[in-house]
Amino acid sequence: MSTNGINPDALLAQMRAMAAAAQSKPAAPTTSEVQGEFADLLKQSINKVNETQQESSRLADAFQSGDPNVKMSEVMIALEKSNVSFQAMLQVRNKLVSAYQEIMNMQI
Repeated sequence: MSTNGINPDALLAQMRAMAAAAQSKPAAPTTSEVQGEFADLLKQSINKVNETQQESSRLADAFQSGDPNVKMSEVMIALEKSNVSFQAMLQVRNKLVSAYQEIMNMQI
């Protein structure tokens, strides 16, 4: 037995278990799992854009009402973040529509 309290046999067993887990391949996701993951990711992205827009609107309203804790620079940065995130989401939507149209026009 080691004097530092580490059991070499237990450590070796843990290392072997981790090596076996690393070598095993995870099962490939099914189509429905991939669709669900994509839909969830898209929904989360849309919600994040919405939250960003609401936050920038709240900051702008607070600044306009004269809140001394809200600085003009914070408002401008929040508005730009909101604009950039909305433009990015718009581009994703355009790419999805384009891909859908391309798939629909394919000959089978």
